[in-house]
Amino acid sequence: MIKEDDVYRIGQITRTHGVKGEVSCTFTDDVWDRADADYVFLLIDGCFIPFFFEEWRFRSDTVCLFKFRDIDSVERAEELCGCEVWFPKELTPEEAGENAFSEVSPQRFTGYTLEADGVAVGRIARVDTATVNTLFELEDGRLIPAAEPFIQDIDAQARRIRMTLPEGLLDT
Repeated sequence: MIKEDDVYRIGQITRTHGVKGEVSCTFTDDVWDRADADYVFLLIDGCFIPFFFEEWRFRSDTVCLFKFRDIDSVERAEELCGCEVWFPKELTPEEAGENAFSEVSPQRFTGYTLEADGVAVGRIARVDTATVNTLFELEDGRLIPAAEPFIQDIDAQARRIRMTLPEGLLDT
């Protein structure tokens, strides 16, 4: 049985596309493409279920169309709408230059644990790149500036980012 510690969230199925079972996925990390994976997990009724690709294609920088095996009708595809999409940590490729935040897509940090001054602050639920100031949105809703000067270390193996934050930033 797959546990949440074995995977990390990379997106969500938002709607159907066409009549042959395709679905539209809004994603924060295109790791399945970089890892050349043939499946992702969908979270259905609290269980991580593998769905194997028949084909897929990018629609934009944050949207992809998936056609999963054995999902051949719009009715079957509608059942997947709203499901979160997860990727296995064990298949996540190591990236060259990964310790420099600016050298990789910040979206790939979804699911990483954020530590500030040696204390775990929370898990990154989403990376907001809508403005010039990139922000890590934690699962509890707090926003942390993802400015490179604050980042001390990125440990891809442990899926952890260590930061030094300005005093008072975490005060509620």
